Amino acid sequence: MLDQVAHSYGLVACISGRRALEARRIVGLDSITYVGNHGLEALAPGAREALVEPALAPVASAVGDFARRAYGPELEALGVRAEDKDAIWSFHWRGAPDEPAAREALQAVAAQADREGLVPQWGRMVLEIRPPVATDKGTAVASALDGMPLARALYAGDDTTDLDAFRKLRALEAAGRIGALCVGVRSAEGPEAIEREADLVVDGPEGVAKLLEALA
Repeated sequence: MLDQVAHSYGLVACISGRRALEARRIVGLDSITYVGNHGLEALAPGAREALVEPALAPVASAVGDFARRAYGPELEALGVRAEDKDAIWSFHWRGAPDEPAAREALQAVAAQADREGLVPQWGRMVLEIRPPVATDKGTAVASALDGMPLARALYAGDDTTDLDAFRKLRALEAAGRIGALCVGVRSAEGPEAIEREADLVVDGPEGVAKLLEALA
């Protein structure tokens, strides 16, 4: 279905918090654009490697050093899982034996990251530690649209980080750059703001699949 949509429209892109190559592996389609790590990586259709801004190397190292120090026996015992995404590290607590305790422990990690000049970002059952670079799913959307002669854009998302994309599209629309339709994907864990800020709300992945079918 996504392949059919890609052949019908000027741009189809997967904007992900995962690394771009990992997002492509999960989606299983190499004919669309992938913007990974909340805009820090770009993977063109058919490309073998993602493009990464060279200036990120030193700040990526700082994030990694911090995350390895922060992920000690206490977090491991609480069932927190660490994920190395190069310039971003994620601490997941979904499925931890005591999820509230795991999140509470990560509050201290977030506070320390902030003190060290890094950027803590909360998502659905995850704390991300990001470099101090102005990038998010909003800047990722703007980058993907840059130079594209498109009149309308549709974005669907279900997490707190997707609100950045909604808001960027609103700003681009207000500036007369493009018309926008923001689609909120309803889920049990999603923030209430997703539904409040969306133009259209669908129920879960099944709702997105029906929307894509209609678009195709």
